[in-house]
Amino acid sequence: MNDPIGDMLTRIRNAAMRGKSTVSCPASKLRCWVLDVLADEGYIRGYEKTTGANGHPALEISLKYFEGAPAIREMKRVSTPGRRVYMGVKDIPSVRQGLGVSIVSTPMGVMSDASARAANVGGEVLCTVF
Repeated sequence: MNDPIGDMLTRIRNAAMRGKSTVSCPASKLRCWVLDVLADEGYIRGYEKTTGANGHPALEISLKYFEGAPAIREMKRVSTPGRRVYMGVKDIPSVRQGLGVSIVSTPMGVMSDASARAANVGGEVLCTVF
């Protein structure tokens, strides 16, 4: 797999469109950090570390819905393995005038755009969520 974060975002997007309550994906530290930000911002209920059918570690992600509609309306991958996107603290984009969130990988860890601005650090913009 070339883009594990993109794969996870696609799995979440597809499960939300189908109205699934949970979705499973392979586990990694970076995926857990991204899911921590999504849970802190209120886009997912949470996640659990489990073991997949093949014995490899997996993540069971609980999706969140509001009045039958998914809490996540739009997820876009910004930085890809073929084109990395790094931004300084002043250049980090705000998503939908601050209603959405950008997930940024900084030297201080993976955090939301608001947390990165508060900590005054820039980094690689992984994805945007609205």
